[in-house]
Formats: sequence, C-alpha cells, structure tokens
Amino acid sequence: MERGADMKPGEMTQGLHLPVLLHEAVAGLAIRPDGVYVDGTFGRGGHSRQILAALGPEGRLLALDRDPEAVAAGQAWARESADARFGIVHARFSALDRVLDEHGVGRIDGLLLDLGISSPQVDDPRRGFSFSGDGPLDMRMDPTEGVSAYEWLMQATVEQITEVLKRDGDERFAFPATRTFQALRIHTNDEGGELARILNIALSRLKPSGRLAVISFHSNEDRVVKQFIARHAGRDAERHPVTGAWLAEPLLKSVGRWLPGEAEQAGNPRARSAILRVAERLPAAVH
Repeated sequence: MERGADMKPGEMTQGLHLPVLLHEAVAGLAIRPDGVYVDGTFGRGGHSRQILAALGPEGRLLALDRDPEAVAAGQAWARESADARFGIVHARFSALDRVLDEHGVGRIDGLLLDLGISSPQVDDPRRGFSFSGDGPLDMRMDPTEGVSAYEWLMQATVEQITEVLKRDGDERFAFPATRTFQALRIHTNDEGGELARILNIALSRLKPSGRLAVISFHSNEDRVVKQFIARHAGRDAERHPVTGAWLAEPLLKSVGRWLPGEAEQAGNPRARSAILRVAERLPAAVH
C-alpha cells in the first residue's frame, strides 16, 4: 500500500514516504542502460526516478497510472525535467498492449508493478480509500470511469456483497474494517482482473531475459503472482508420463522474493505487508 509520498506539484517522490522496496525492485529489473522499461504504477514517481537514474542516454521509460492526479504529477515533472527518455500515459493495466503499440514499442526489457494504493490516495478523504477520515465512499483509482463503491453497494444484493467480502477481504491478521475496505476497493477497481491481464501481457511483451518485478500488499495478490510465475516456470506444468519431460516449455524463471527489512518497516509502516517477486523471461521460449 505505497506508491506515493507528500510532494509539491511536479516533484518526483523523495519525501517521507519512500516507495516500498525501492532498491530491491529496481535491482531486480537488472536495468540495461539502453533498455526500454515500463513502470505500470507511477504513483508519484519514486520507482520511475530510480529507473531513470539507472538508464543511459539511449534508455527509455514509459509510465502508466489509472489515477488522473498521478498522471498530472508525472506530466508536470516531465515538462520541468525535459527528460526525453520519460513519458507517462493515463491507462489501466489491461491497456498496456495498446499503449506500447501507440508509442512504437514492441518488446520491453522490464515491467515494474507496485500494486495497491498510493499514500496520496489513502490520505485524501475525498477518494474514500480509508475509514480514518470522513469523505464519500468512492474508492475508484480513476474517478472518471466506472461506478463508485457507494453506487455499487446501493444496487448490490446481500449475496453479491457477501461474495466480494469473502473473496477479496481474506486477510487473517487485518482489522475487520480494513478487510472490508480492502475488499470493496479491489472489487470497485477490478484489481484481480487487471492484475491477471497485465501478467499475461508481460509474458508476450518481455524480451528474452527481460524482467518482471511485482510488489504485492496482500496475500491474494501475492498468491496470483506466485502461481503465475510457478505455472510459467514449469513447476506447475504436467510431465510426459513415460519420459518425464515437460509437456510445455517453461516461459519464465523465478529470480527471487524479497521482503522489507526492519529499518524500512520502522520508517514506513505501510511497507510491512509488502512482498516483491521477480521473474525473468526465458529466451528459448520466445516466439
């Protein structure tokens, strides 16, 4: 639950709330100086700034975000910095194929996803993401599309609400109100569907040896990422009953899993539940 920080308009994040697992995530991408990278969750630019610092003059970074406020912050920074390597687009995960095509990008060298909600979203009562402040129960990442959590609750049946709370609020150690708000937010933004779509897009768009780095903040999210990597790494694939050979060629290999250290958790309590998983696209399986 962190992608942003307190910042003035146009500034990239370097304030009190540092992006979670910043150095681990960018190191996991194994940045190539002339590579093409995508930050799928710009927030307030903390990870983007670190990626740009690692890129050379020929490198390129394309950022996405569903939140118009995050996109506006990124556009302001782009104008002020005049960094030709950087661009930002207002788009959801499932639009990545279209966005890459529109920007003349074929395959990419790396994709970073920092899931969940950003600090500015949590801390703004107008967005409705937190029960700690008074405000409308909106919860949309993009307030310009879809229906708010309140509108959905007003027309949903008891059975539908129960199903959403059970499916998306299953965090054993979380406060009950936290679980409820989490479930409503995930449903309102179709976060599970969007995650599944961008993982599949990543599989088709990553270059040989390209890296996928995903930071999750709750168990269901991490389970989806973990199972996706395992499935395409061959660990969940079936073997030939006689030869024992894999029936499907592995497409990914797991690079590793990281958790925030004690110092990061102490300095940023929102980092406590974060899990980073990194996978690499296998060259032999690229068609």
